[in-house]
Amino acid sequence: MLPPRLKKRATSKLNTSFITQVIIELEANPHKLEIIRHNLAYYRTQTHLKKGFLLAIERFDWVFAACNNVDEICAQIMADDYIGNRLRRYPLLFKGILTP
Repeated sequence: MLPPRLKKRATSKLNTSFITQVIIELEANPHKLEIIRHNLAYYRTQTHLKKGFLLAIERFDWVFAACNNVDEICAQIMADDYIGNRLRRYPLLFKGILTP
């Protein structure tokens, strides 16, 4: 019996470019991390969210608890690991970063 194949999830180029723009904006304006914190607080109050979205909120809390430096937070978002993938999967958490 063959082991099951692990499928690698394809990332959308549109999502990747959006996240890249968010990272550039956060590095230029570190005060916009408060927008992400506000989004986390807002979505945490919602009652009917997917389990994956709630996990992304929890992982973002972990990132904020672990580091306060903007460069470290941006590195965590772009990391090719479980937490980075989880954070990039839900671009709604970054709502309001690119608007002036």
